[in-house]
Amino acid sequence: MITLGSQFSEFTIYSSVPGIGELSACQLIAELGDLSRFKNHKQLNAYVGIDIRRYQSGKYTGQDHINKRGNRKARKILYVVITNMIRSQRHAPNHIVDYYYTKKQPPFNKCHKVAVIACMNKLLKCLYALFNHHTKYDYELNASHRN
Repeated sequence: MITLGSQFSEFTIYSSVPGIGELSACQLIAELGDLSRFKNHKQLNAYVGIDIRRYQSGKYTGQDHINKRGNRKARKILYVVITNMIRSQRHAPNHIVDYYYTKKQPPFNKCHKVAVIACMNKLLKCLYALFNHHTKYDYELNASHRN
């Protein structure tokens, strides 16, 4: 699988991100496909199924949840990738792990799964930008553009 996946241009981009190994990069290539078919990162989020579903009726506003209408396997792969990034944070700096810990601290105080979903959103946005600019991951560049 790795020998087949390494033929794609996305393989070097995905595997340049700390926490994404060769096997995870191949799985992401298989599940996400060609990222050029998406107009923006929000469409990629909707494809994966982590876009927000809101319920409002009159003055009532329900709690926000993720949509879960997208690619179930891609969501699982991204969840594993984010947890691997959190576990292996001491080996290489990563702005997504930094974002995870900002979500866990006050004033946000998010629980683990909510913070991981936010990191999945951030990772997809990062991968989409790296793919469109044909560049590898650089911590210094990404950490300076926090949003």
